[in-house]
Amino acid sequence: MISNAFEIPQLKQQRRIWALLPHDYHESTQRYPVLYLQDAQNLFNDSAPFGNWAIDEHMQNLAMDGMKDLIIIAIDHGGKERINEYSPYFHRKFGKGKGVKYANFIIDTLKPFVDRTFRTLTDREHNGIGGSSMGGLISAYIGIVHAEHFSKMMIFSPSFWYSDEIYFDAFKYDYTYPSRIFLYGGEKESKYMSSHIHHFQDAVRQQRKFGLYNEWNIKINPDGQHTESDWSTVFPSAVKWLYFEQ
Repeated sequence: MISNAFEIPQLKQQRRIWALLPHDYHESTQRYPVLYLQDAQNLFNDSAPFGNWAIDEHMQNLAMDGMKDLIIIAIDHGGKERINEYSPYFHRKFGKGKGVKYANFIIDTLKPFVDRTFRTLTDREHNGIGGSSMGGLISAYIGIVHAEHFSKMMIFSPSFWYSDEIYFDAFKYDYTYPSRIFLYGGEKESKYMSSHIHHFQDAVRQQRKFGLYNEWNIKINPDGQHTESDWSTVFPSAVKWLYFEQ
């Protein structure tokens, strides 16, 4: 664990943040790529009320197959403030989101701290961001608006229903940085999930010269539901494709 009460000055909040290090990190001198994940409460806690991704177990299994070179930074969500903190947009029910400030926290406070504290590879090519549901929305937003910092996006069941602005942002930001984008959704989550995912892909492609600078891996599970167990199942293949199959 990095801290039980890490300061988020942009939100005037404190948050628990975790670092999952390679098993031989302290015996090594090498530098590692990094993956930043949202909703840490649901990533490796066996007592999580809705299940968890078991990323510690998955990373251990990947390490046994030689894929051990990755640091994961996991950020707790804000509880009752989760929706607002993960939304960079206005919503008629939830009001103005705090997602822009949260994104600035990742870019201006957390990532510099992580790069100072751990032996990381600091360039965008070796850094990724991800999450599910509202965590997928804010991760997609950060990935396209701050593409100079992240080249990899792991987006599961994103809440693109929250605002059409995500598509405008995907089209608006004229970055030519090469990116790898893993998108997953389940048909049983919503009849619109697949169309939302492809709409996002189309928006990015239209701006970025029809995908010239991007690699995509889109998985639509016809039986997939909006659950932590489904996201746990797809997590290893997403990590492998984003970080170890280039």
